[in-house]
Amino acid sequence: MNEDYLPSCCTPLTQCWPLPLPMAGTQLISTRFDPGLFEPSAFERCAIAPVRGVAKRQTEYLAGRLCAREALRQVTGVARVPAVGEDRAPVWPLNVCGSISHGNGLAAAIVAERNHWRGLGLDIEQPLETQRAARLASEILTPREMHRIAKTSAEEQAWWVSLSFSLKESLFKALYPLVLTRFYFEDAELLECDKGTQGRARLRLLVDLNQQWPAGSEISGQFCMFENQLISLVYVPRLSTR
Repeated sequence: MNEDYLPSCCTPLTQCWPLPLPMAGTQLISTRFDPGLFEPSAFERCAIAPVRGVAKRQTEYLAGRLCAREALRQVTGVARVPAVGEDRAPVWPLNVCGSISHGNGLAAAIVAERNHWRGLGLDIEQPLETQRAARLASEILTPREMHRIAKTSAEEQAWWVSLSFSLKESLFKALYPLVLTRFYFEDAELLECDKGTQGRARLRLLVDLNQQWPAGSEISGQFCMFENQLISLVYVPRLSTR
C-alpha cells in the first residue's frame, strides 16, 4: 500500500484555482480520470477503502478521494481519506470542512479549516444542451426563476438552468453538514449572478432548515468553466451571522 501511488486511471493531482474569487485558507485539488484504465487493485495500492459499483463509479470515487486526501494533506499536514457517513456524505475531520465532486472525467475536492469557513459545497457539471435544459427546467427552477428567464433565448435559458442546477447542488453540500436536513431544488432560488461563464452568484432559501437557517437566508457562491465543465462553489463564512 502506498499513499503516494497514482493509478493509471488518474492524471497527476493538480493544485488549481480556476474560480474568479480567491478564498483564504482553501485548497482545491483536481485530476482527470478514465474508467477505461481502472484496475480494481488500485484501491489497495492507493490505501483507500474500495466502493462497489461499475468501473465508472469506482473510478470517480477513487479520483475524488485521492483529491480529498491531497487537499487535506496540504491544509492540515496529515493525509487522510474522508470516510463515508451513513447518509453517504464524506466525513471530514472535526476542524475541517470540505466537498468532493466529479463528472465527465473530472474530479476535484476543496478543503479548508473551520477557522476560515464553516461550510463548502463544490459541484462539477456538464452544461445542459438546450433541448434537455428545456425538459428539465421545471424540475430545477422555481416558478419565479422560470418567469425571470421566460423571454431570454434558448441558449441563455439552458445556461441559467445549468448554473441553477449546479449552484443548488453546491448549496446543499455546503449546508447539509450544518443543518442535517435534506432540501431540494424547489427549496432555494438563484437570486442573481454575474453574466458570462464565470462570476459571483447569490442564492436564497425558501424553506426553514433550522433556527440558524430560516427561509429568506441568503448565501454566496461563484462559478466558472474549467476544462469544458461548469464548476460552482458555495461557501459559509466562519463569521456568518446565520
